Amino acid sequence: MRIFGGVYGGAVHRGDHPVEVINPADGNVLATVDGVSAAQAEAAISSARAAFPAWAALPEEDRQRLMLRCADIIEQHAEELATLLTQEQGKPLNGLGSRFELSMAATWTRNAANLSLPVDIIQSDDQAHVAVHRMPLGVVAAIVPWNWPLLIAIWQVMPAIRAGNTVVLKPSPFTPLSTLRLVELLQDALPAGVLNAVVGDEAVGPTMTAHPDVAKVSFTGSSATGRRIMASAASTLKRLTLELGGNDAGIVLPDCDPDEIAEALFWSAFINNGQTCVALKRLYVHEDIYDRVCDALLAYARTVKVGDGRDESSQLGPIQNRLQYEKVSRLVERARADGARILCGGEPSEEDGYFYPVTLIADVTDGTPIVDEEQFGPALPIIRYSDVNDAIRRANATEVGLGGSIWSKDIAKARSLATRLECGTAWVNKHGPIRPDTPFGGIKASGFGVQFGPLGLDEFVSLHVVHD
Repeated sequence: MRIFGGVYGGAVHRGDHPVEVINPADGNVLATVDGVSAAQAEAAISSARAAFPAWAALPEEDRQRLMLRCADIIEQHAEELATLLTQEQGKPLNGLGSRFELSMAATWTRNAANLSLPVDIIQSDDQAHVAVHRMPLGVVAAIVPWNWPLLIAIWQVMPAIRAGNTVVLKPSPFTPLSTLRLVELLQDALPAGVLNAVVGDEAVGPTMTAHPDVAKVSFTGSSATGRRIMASAASTLKRLTLELGGNDAGIVLPDCDPDEIAEALFWSAFINNGQTCVALKRLYVHEDIYDRVCDALLAYARTVKVGDGRDESSQLGPIQNRLQYEKVSRLVERARADGARILCGGEPSEEDGYFYPVTLIADVTDGTPIVDEEQFGPALPIIRYSDVNDAIRRANATEVGLGGSIWSKDIAKARSLATRLECGTAWVNKHGPIRPDTPFGGIKASGFGVQFGPLGLDEFVSLHVVHD
């Protein structure tokens, strides 16, 4: 299967830079994208720039109506898009997989469409009238990763166009198929040039982040790539929203019932096969219940089916790409060599593709790479602690700060401890759920800026003050 590498100016375009897309369930080439060049990426930016004045001037109710039409299109083509997504990303169709991702994409689109852009009145009397207007920025470059490619694209695109901006979207070269198809479908709802997409050679990304006609870059991905994007954007002083890597810690207090929390703990860590920035990646458990939590997690893990995502009964699929598969394998092997106890998993599958079993690692501690590094895969280190203040110190002793959680029957105590976690979002007795009406973002090396809700929408506007 061959597919176009660009959508801009309301039409699809092919380039001369082939990008092979691998099905992670079997390791075979699923499709070849006719990727575009840097010059074609510039053409997409020009298309977005040309479309900006009319889109920004469109009455708000008209932009909202067209965005709601986008949500309808997503729902109408959800099964087609979910099938493509499973084939290229590996996640199962069911559960918290591809169909769930498409459902959330439609929900987030509708929520963004219904956000308002109020005019704030600072003063209005006989002495003065001072009003703060929210104005669109121009062209937004949206760069998205391979773990939740459609949903994260929607998170970046829809607030941007709601605010009156136009967008050039760059999907990950690992998972471009469903996103390119989505952008093609949405051309039926949006004027030409409002939403564009490009996949191509290694020069495409830097072209977007450095281009003088791009007013803002919104990026989700690793901290290392975020730093490069920030440097590239510096010469033109672009606005940035960076949602970067995390190494989220959860802390289980001794009053918990291990059997009651095991399922929630498991899916907090293994949602999307652990390939989620805000998944629980380090689990600190009080010594009084440590062994019981390990046993409860092990019992639940044995009920979870790992298999090809196209199998309707699969609950987890393969790791998305070979580089990530090799990283998880390396980290687990290092933990084993350092004396960790592998409760389950830990052995790469003999099947084709990038299948790695659910892996629980006990008797491991800080200083081991599986704890200190973000594994971004189906392996969870379980760390023993005796003093909660020490556990919080250890949870915070990292350069990243995306999410964290406290688990306890004492809700008031858990809320108080959650405020001490150095992260953008902290949860009590859960980890990872996000809402379209609530801001989400990181601190430290997990980035800056927020997504979702009115505060997320404000990331895509400039404030224009009128005095009279």
